[in-house]
Amino acid sequence: MLNVDWTALALSLRLAFCTMAALFVVGTPIAYWVAFSRWRLKFLAEAVVALPLVLPPTVLGFYILVAIGPRSPVGQAYQRLTGGLLPFSFQGLLVASILYSLPFAVQPMAASFGSVDRRLVEVSCCLGAWRWKTFWRVILPLSVPGVVTGMVLSFAHTLGEFGVVLMVGGNLPGITRTASIAIYDEVQALNYGVAFGTSVLLVGVSFSVLVITYALRRKVWTAWPVK
Repeated sequence: MLNVDWTALALSLRLAFCTMAALFVVGTPIAYWVAFSRWRLKFLAEAVVALPLVLPPTVLGFYILVAIGPRSPVGQAYQRLTGGLLPFSFQGLLVASILYSLPFAVQPMAASFGSVDRRLVEVSCCLGAWRWKTFWRVILPLSVPGVVTGMVLSFAHTLGEFGVVLMVGGNLPGITRTASIAIYDEVQALNYGVAFGTSVLLVGVSFSVLVITYALRRKVWTAWPVK
C-alpha cells in the first residue's frame, strides 16, 4: 500500500479545481478580447499574458508576494475586508496560481475562438444578436475543445506548481503545503517512501485527467458535424 501525504494531495486538488474555475471566469473574456481585438498594440497585452511562461517561478512568486503583501494596496484592501492576510494563506495561493496558469488557459481558448468561421459570427450579428449572445450561442459551442484544453492544462499545471506556491504560501501543513512541496520535504528528510507514494498518485491523477480530456475532445470532434 502506498504511503501518501493525503492532506497535501487534497490541498493540491482543491487548489487546482479552484484555479481552473477562476480561470474560466477570468480567462474567457481575456481570450475573447485577444482573439477579436483589432488594437494595434494588442501584442503587448499578449506578451503580458504569456509572461508567466518565460519568467522563473521564483521571480514571479516574489513579485506576486510583493503585490499582495500587507503594505500593498491589494493586501491592505483584503485585510480591511476580511481581517486576514493574503500571503501564506490559501487565498494567496489561489491568486498566485491564477496568474501563473493564466497563459495555459487563455492561449488555447483564444486560438479556438479565433478559428471560428467569421461568417457565422457576422450572420449572428446581422440577425440582431448582441455580441455576448453571439459568443454564448455561436462562438463558445464551436470552441469547446479549445476551452476544455485550456481548463485541463491549467488544472494539471496547478498540480505541479512549486516555486510560485512556495514563495507566496510558504510551507504551512494543511494550509499552503501542496503535494509538490510535501514531496520535496519528504526527500529532504530522506522519507523516500512517502515521497514515492505521493509522486505516484500525483502522476496517476494527472495522467487520468489528460486521458479523459483527450477522449472527450475526440468525442466532441467526432460528434460535431463538419461542413
